[in-house]
Amino acid sequence: MKKQTLYRALPIAVLAVSMQSCIVSKNYERPEVTNEAQFRTDKISQDTLSMAAMSWKELFSDQTLVQHIEHGLENNLDIRIALQNINAAHAYMLQGKWGYAPTLNLGANYTHTIMSKNTRMGQMMGAGRVKTDQTDITGSFAWELDVWGKIRSDKRAANASYLQTMSAHQAVKTQLISTIATTYFQLVALDEQKRVTEQTIINRTNSLETIEALKDAGQVNEVAVKQTQAQLLNAKALLVDIDNNIKLTENAFSILLGDNPAKIERSDLKSQQLNADLSVGVPLQLLSNRPDVRAAEYGLINAFEMTNVARANFYPSFKLTANGGLQSMDFDNLFNTSSLFANFIGGLTQPLLNGRKVKTAHEVAKVNQESALLSYKKSILVASKEVSDALYTYQSSTDKLKLKKQEYEAYNLATEYSEELLVQGMANYLDVLTARESALAAELSYINTELAQLTSIVQLYRAVGGGIQ
Repeated sequence: MKKQTLYRALPIAVLAVSMQSCIVSKNYERPEVTNEAQFRTDKISQDTLSMAAMSWKELFSDQTLVQHIEHGLENNLDIRIALQNINAAHAYMLQGKWGYAPTLNLGANYTHTIMSKNTRMGQMMGAGRVKTDQTDITGSFAWELDVWGKIRSDKRAANASYLQTMSAHQAVKTQLISTIATTYFQLVALDEQKRVTEQTIINRTNSLETIEALKDAGQVNEVAVKQTQAQLLNAKALLVDIDNNIKLTENAFSILLGDNPAKIERSDLKSQQLNADLSVGVPLQLLSNRPDVRAAEYGLINAFEMTNVARANFYPSFKLTANGGLQSMDFDNLFNTSSLFANFIGGLTQPLLNGRKVKTAHEVAKVNQESALLSYKKSILVASKEVSDALYTYQSSTDKLKLKKQEYEAYNLATEYSEELLVQGMANYLDVLTARESALAAELSYINTELAQLTSIVQLYRAVGGGIQ
């Protein structure tokens, strides 16, 4: 009768424990924050495809740039640091998978004891000092039952932490690709500005000779000569600044590649063609493509599971322990069956008073979870802003590029016409000086606008999570 009652009660007890475990350890559900990833732009494509699915090797047509990116991904120090973080997180993840396994220990000891003569036992032994020797080989076993889901949550937290470092590595990778490409474009733009400035110096040197000849002919005075000379010196000073910027940019580019500062091999600005379809995809895709958003969510999952662990600490823990082995006062008899010993203990431990440590840990875990949730929401908002910024920048630079081209072409014609009129004595030399300065400024501005258009595409590619393929 008693056995039948026990058999009936056992399933009920197991079911009750299982239900309590579900109450204590909750399952993670993604919070409803996707509606915050709305892009403030008219250029959003609701297509299922996104430029994030494009490999960076397909995006960039300049093979020299592709080679630099490949080298940077292999050699950049930030990438290598991120890989080491992945290795550490992987080790913790493997440890978490072994959370269900029992602990086993094996040890061997030799004990030599000399008893004090001044103790009660020593006095009972008479005048002689008692000496004993003992040898033992002991194995111990311990296993905690995951009644409240604490071990399961700890395992999930470790796995989320590993995936977070993986996503962080991908975020470093996408940022590195973007930075290398942007810096490369800055270099070729500086090269183009240098070419324009050098040509300007040649033109102004010729103009200075012309002005000096006109002065000798009595058509202009010394003021015109000095101002033309000043323009020439200004162009030479500008060339010095451009050369310096090139050297500094090359140094920064070398560090990105993980190399010592050196001259960077590159093509020219006119060769830069980006094979980009400006389709960014729907907001939901942004969540799956952006590695920093994924890293933020994995951080939230980790904090969520650690809250489960902290909550489970309020409940009793069930442990099974056992130890056994061989023990003998005489080493020769150590391996006899009579030297065997063993014990088995099933224990339940309920925390009562521990200086508020369990409650504090639970409160801190909930705060960390809320902080991780806010970081996740912020990462989505930042992602949507970066996509919107990049799209607007691309559109404005594209519109501006047409105007800037027309501007510097107009100034070039104005310079050409005014110089011809000056030679014929039909124009003021101040008109020539103004036209020259405006033409140089307009052409340099046009180059900067070309650079802005290229970098905006790169920034958009990074903003939608491109570069991890």
